Amino acid sequence: MAPTSVPGRPKLILASASPRRLALLQQAGIEPDTLVPAEIDETPWPRESPRKLALRLAREKASEAARRIRDDADWAGSVILAADTVVCVGRRILPKAETIEEAAACIRLLSGRSHRVYTGLCRVDQAGRVSAKLVETRVRFKRLSKDEIDAYLGAGEWRGKAGGYAIQGIAGAFVVSLVGSYTNVVGLPLAEAVGLVGATGYPVTLGWIAKG
Repeated sequence: MAPTSVPGRPKLILASASPRRLALLQQAGIEPDTLVPAEIDETPWPRESPRKLALRLAREKASEAARRIRDDADWAGSVILAADTVVCVGRRILPKAETIEEAAACIRLLSGRSHRVYTGLCRVDQAGRVSAKLVETRVRFKRLSKDEIDAYLGAGEWRGKAGGYAIQGIAGAFVVSLVGSYTNVVGLPLAEAVGLVGATGYPVTLGWIAKG
């Protein structure tokens, strides 16, 4: 797909297929020119910490997106933004739940305790320079009853979600405290993401007027 460009600004590529990340950027008045989802192996390395995993995967996604557009003149000089979110309890990395058994194990583990959400951000600028940042949020769930867990699992919102939940859904009612960025838990810490994009010269405020 050829970009629809605004004269004088770089094109922006979001290296993600996540509707949540796209919606968050749009919330901030930023409309990517295209999406280039990066298919990579997200398996943690042996003894890899959650922090390092989030940053590594964000870098790999950005690198894969850059590789895919390398020979396409329409996208030369684009800004690429990639992100990866990891949910963990201590050093235990929780999966993106694909089965009800995985989701049940995650929610039972999170019930009544604190956990951390890390998002690695990676930006590739017009000259191919790479910049990365890690954002951390601490979240605590209330203690959940068996009936609450069973009903939540039956709702199916856990599918494909890191840690088996999406804070913007039913699980938002489980959160008793949150320290840090709320949008980080959704999947894209907006302050940091917009800052990384804006540092390239991309006019992040251009869409704000249209929202008014």
